[in-house]
Amino acid sequence: MRKAKVLYKEEVAAELIQNDRGHFVFTYLDEWLTNPSKPSVSLTLPKSKKEYKADTLFSFFYNMLPEGSNKKTVCFLNRIDENDAFGILLTTATNDTIGAVTIQKFDS
Repeated sequence: MRKAKVLYKEEVAAELIQNDRGHFVFTYLDEWLTNPSKPSVSLTLPKSKKEYKADTLFSFFYNMLPEGSNKKTVCFLNRIDENDAFGILLTTATNDTIGAVTIQKFDS
């Protein structure tokens, strides 16, 4: 299992998990949900107590990934399989993303 923190404007808003079977789970933190001033991180992932589940990386996060030659370079330099979308996300979305959302690995 691999876990990541989903940050909105540098505040932890949610968790993104890839389980051992490769499926994904997205969950907002209770503190984020109970604060009405905190927005959803995405229109496709509205604030809710429910867990969002998917067989592939959620499109919102997939669209944060590099493409083409940039993807090849990132994968080569970081020794990441080009089909490992979550691994690429953990490597590339830690800072300097378009928008307010960044991703951080959970500390082991």
